[in-house]
Amino acid sequence: MLQKLKFLILSLSSFLILGIPAVATAAVTQGGINNGLCNGANGNLAGGNCTSADSSSNVNNLITDIVNILSVIVGVVAVIMIIVAGLRYITSGGKQESVTGAKNTILYAVIGLVVVALAQIIVHFVLNKATSAAGS
Repeated sequence: MLQKLKFLILSLSSFLILGIPAVATAAVTQGGINNGLCNGANGNLAGGNCTSADSSSNVNNLITDIVNILSVIVGVVAVIMIIVAGLRYITSGGKQESVTGAKNTILYAVIGLVVVALAQIIVHFVLNKATSAAGS
């Protein structure tokens, strides 16, 4: 069981190490493509920024992207922990310690999902209020 848990942690960490740069690269590449298309459409051969977005919206977008990426990571880990805890619960064989540990793991994973959802709501609320206050 310990060897399977080590394998699970190793494979999850490998996925995260390889997956996060791919997501970040895709986001940067898409922004570069959009900017290049905008420059070409306006006949702006010198490059430059052809959008009228201010720096506060760039910061808001960056914060939103970071929170979204972290939320996805925590969500994936929580779902994996719920699956592992369910397997532990099924294979506990009626041992009270194993059942309690599995139930606690499920409880903490669900609490983690709730915290992530609340973090999303709070960040979006604060960014909307900050943007509307700065725009006024």
